[in-house]
Amino acid sequence: MSMKSVLIVALALLCAALIGRQIVLERGLRRAARRMREQMADQTTARLALPCPSAGAEELLACLNELLELRQRERADYRRKEQELRRQIANVSHDLRTPLTSILGYLQLLEGEGLSSEKKAEYLAVIEGRARTLQTFIAAFYDLSRIEGGELPLEREKVDLGRALSDQLAASYQQIEESGLAVEVDMASGLPPVWADGGAVTRIFSNLLTNALRHGSGALSVRLYREEACIVSAFSNRAEGLSEEDAAHVFERFYTADKMRTGQSTGLGLAIVKALAERMGHAASARWEDGVFTIEIRWSV
Repeated sequence: MSMKSVLIVALALLCAALIGRQIVLERGLRRAARRMREQMADQTTARLALPCPSAGAEELLACLNELLELRQRERADYRRKEQELRRQIANVSHDLRTPLTSILGYLQLLEGEGLSSEKKAEYLAVIEGRARTLQTFIAAFYDLSRIEGGELPLEREKVDLGRALSDQLAASYQQIEESGLAVEVDMASGLPPVWADGGAVTRIFSNLLTNALRHGSGALSVRLYREEACIVSAFSNRAEGLSEEDAAHVFERFYTADKMRTGQSTGLGLAIVKALAERMGHAASARWEDGVFTIEIRWSV
């Protein structure tokens, strides 16, 4: 066989091999496309593969696999948010219904005949208290929505945290006395001011004190100190009813350790604390250790 014939045969074989590989590759791509459609319909996460890989096709499949994984994450995130929204709606409904039911019940009692003036005054006082609770809840929910949506205007200025905390402790003196908690205050001197909104700082300290006085027992420790590039405000009190799991969720809106949701807490106060702190560029955290619950705000200097 001449050299020319050998070259022709070699070229024919090479062309046949290339054509065969192309056919296999095309079939593989079609199979991968069919598999991708099945996965998108069934919401499975198996990765696509080719029986006869090539560099270009493998790169394409890698991109497709990344898109599939991204789609799966988006679906999982959507389901999580949907479940969270349903839970929040249920909690809002409950927190609205509880005081409203009480108000309606006492209004019916007021319609009864032969009520003494003392009983009427007692029922009216209860109705007023439930109405104020409802008003507070609606206001807090509205404020939190505005904060998280970036609609609440915050003006940055230099804020003396020591003075702001001292003023809030003084303003809460009556609440502290009525709670029966022994308050221990330890504030370092000479701390530098932080950039924050003065009203937001007051709201944070007010919410933290209210939360501690409402749910704490024994003694309340309030500390303000410098730690590296931060000033830390820490509120600690014994909270035997909480756990490490509760500490991981206390900043979630509507989360409450009151499992029966008796209306003693809506779970919005601490959510507002975290939202305000983060809006101003600071950080809030919580921990539970040996029955002691601590909330810290780390203020960047």
